[in-house]
Amino acid sequence: MNRPFFSETQTNLAELSVSELSGSIKRTVETAFDHVRVRGEISGYRGPHSSGHAYFSLKDDRARIDAVIWKGSFSKLKFRPEEGMEVIATGKVTTFPGSSKYQIVIETLEPAGAGALMALIEERKRKLAAEGLFDPARKRALPFLPKVIGVVTSPTGAVIRDILHRISDRFPVHVIVWPVKVQGEGSGDEVANAISGFNALDPLGPVRRPDVLIVARGGGSLEDLWSFNDEAVVRAAAESAIPLISAVGHETDWTLIDHAADMRAPTPTGAAEMAVPVKAELDAQLAALSARLRGCASRQMDHRRQNLRALVRALPSLDQLLALPRRRFDEAAAGLGRGLERTAITKRRQFERASAGLRLDILTNRIGERRRHLAEQVLRKDRCLERQLLGARGRIDRAHAQLSGLPQRLSGHIGRERQHTAALSRQADTAIRHAMARHRATLAAQDRVLQSLSYKNVLKRGFAVIRGEDDQPLTRASAIATGQALSIEFADGRVAATAGEGSEPAVAMGPAAALTPRKRTPKSAPEQGPEDGPKQGTLF
Repeated sequence: MNRPFFSETQTNLAELSVSELSGSIKRTVETAFDHVRVRGEISGYRGPHSSGHAYFSLKDDRARIDAVIWKGSFSKLKFRPEEGMEVIATGKVTTFPGSSKYQIVIETLEPAGAGALMALIEERKRKLAAEGLFDPARKRALPFLPKVIGVVTSPTGAVIRDILHRISDRFPVHVIVWPVKVQGEGSGDEVANAISGFNALDPLGPVRRPDVLIVARGGGSLEDLWSFNDEAVVRAAAESAIPLISAVGHETDWTLIDHAADMRAPTPTGAAEMAVPVKAELDAQLAALSARLRGCASRQMDHRRQNLRALVRALPSLDQLLALPRRRFDEAAAGLGRGLERTAITKRRQFERASAGLRLDILTNRIGERRRHLAEQVLRKDRCLERQLLGARGRIDRAHAQLSGLPQRLSGHIGRERQHTAALSRQADTAIRHAMARHRATLAAQDRVLQSLSYKNVLKRGFAVIRGEDDQPLTRASAIATGQALSIEFADGRVAATAGEGSEPAVAMGPAAALTPRKRTPKSAPEQGPEDGPKQGTLF
């Protein structure tokens, strides 16, 4: 008896769908591995997804497991994951039925011991030091007496109270606090933004830019101070244009911002002491310097007074200085009377010599001599005038004798010239009439040619000339702009127009179409003789 190729096998197993099997595996895995701690190295980390979730893997030298951190848990992490970091992840294992994979959903994440964090810090420190962010040459000195101090710290901790109390005790100045988180997710970005925000303030604005910054936080574990090892915080501290004091943790705590800051304080209180001096000490120092200055000035004045007295003793007295001038004055005063007497005698003698030549007989003789001299001059002029009159009368007589027969000669000459002039006048009238006739004929011929070439005859036939603002004819529609002032000339006058918007230019053949007269070469006028005058040229 032959057995069939396919035979039904009796079994008591229930049939499951793929979804049911995947769901059963998911429940089994989540029940068995509801809370686990896994140690491994982060692999494939690219930062949080746009949704806020982070996807990566945990691996060791022999296996790999997918991992995911949901958005809510990622925001609560004390530090951000980094590629290659060895961590201890706490969460539960679950499956993803869509691809038959299992993964761990991480709730908390911590470094695998302090050694891993220190290795990460050392690696980051070497990287930033290679960029020159820790170079001592770029660190600046703190201002001696700042007017405004900016503090970046938590507004609710004891740090800000210690700083304010210390500043008020030493030297009260204006303090501006930029509140930030000093640990936890996002605290590093807040500290970096606070440093950049202080640097962006206007020195003359309503909130004045601080003269010095203090970045402070109390003590804590390496994880608590992790935000101040953030690369963004270190770069913001290195790029700060305001001198910055780092006061993070206790004296034994070192973070990367301590290397990038211009000054590191062991404690926040120490940062306040570095920022401002003690006012009482300054007052005492100022009082001591003032006392020294007064004593020095007093001693200097005494020394100068002694020198002056010594110089005064070396100088001659007033009587000695004025003795010689007084003697010269007395001698001059004694000789003044004698000089006046001698001067008066000299002037009197000069007056007497001058008055001796002013007698009446001398003046009468001089007047008589002047009168005789004047009479002789008048007589000499009269004789010269008579001789000139006789010479002129002789010349007139000779000219009269020469002109006595001139009228008869002039009358005959004038008659002959009058006849010759009349003949020339008759000839000139005849020549003028002939020339006028020739010129009139020539002008009429040229006028006919001109009228045949003039564009006004074209205008009389219904055409028009369009001119632009410069009174020049426009030959193309493309040369006319919208809104341009135009002048349209017709046969009987001109009108003003304005170009409007239009599409393609059209050529109208009617009487109102714009037409520019076409240039034509006029026919040559008949040649004229030399007596006909110049030829008439074309107007175009």
